[in-house]
Amino acid sequence: MTTIRSALFMVAFVLITCLFSLVIISVGRFASLRLMAKLGSGWAHSSLWCLRLLCGLRYRVQGAEHLPDYPVVVLCKHQSAWETVALRLILPPEQAWVLKRELLKIPLFGWALAQYQPIAIDRGSARQALKQLLQQGQALIAQGRWLVVFPEGTRVASGEEKRFNIGGAKLAELAQVPIVPIAHNAGAFWPRRSLLKRPGVIDVVIGPPIAPQSRTATELNALAEQWINDTVRTLPA
Repeated sequence: MTTIRSALFMVAFVLITCLFSLVIISVGRFASLRLMAKLGSGWAHSSLWCLRLLCGLRYRVQGAEHLPDYPVVVLCKHQSAWETVALRLILPPEQAWVLKRELLKIPLFGWALAQYQPIAIDRGSARQALKQLLQQGQALIAQGRWLVVFPEGTRVASGEEKRFNIGGAKLAELAQVPIVPIAHNAGAFWPRRSLLKRPGVIDVVIGPPIAPQSRTATELNALAEQWINDTVRTLPA
């Protein structure tokens, strides 16, 4: 039954994504940031509603009070595709994401994604990717955008850990904005590279902002990595 429900959700998810992508592509060139944010939130809300209805998978958030009212760098655990949907609703709408360039080549979805001005990096060139992140990231933060970074660089299976890349912390140091760490256990319910979506409740924990003042990027990165990994270990797996 879980397999059937998961397959039905994936059909619905693809249809929802195609529909919203067509709308976003159509209006992206002249739409305001507010309208684009609403469309992105509408896509996320519709997708998570179907996930709850068809697969019985919900989520709850702890620590929402730690989200400030000004731009920050978000460092989030990356276990599945779920957080790439849910963060659209959990975080303020003025978001920009760091992602791999290949995603922009996906028909419809990638073309719509490009309308949100992501920082699309080439993971094969670490030095150029870091330079691009720092340059574009500072400009977007100056515009009032939140920068969402997955510091592990790729999805990591539930129960596993991967060293954090320093790019997000370096951006926070240069822009002098805090890091907001986010931990979750989505991979236990929506595993990477798997059709199955298991019923249950995903826990999302938002940590206190980590101030950049008097800290190096290495120190900021280590603090965020420790808090995220320590918190993930306390969540149901």
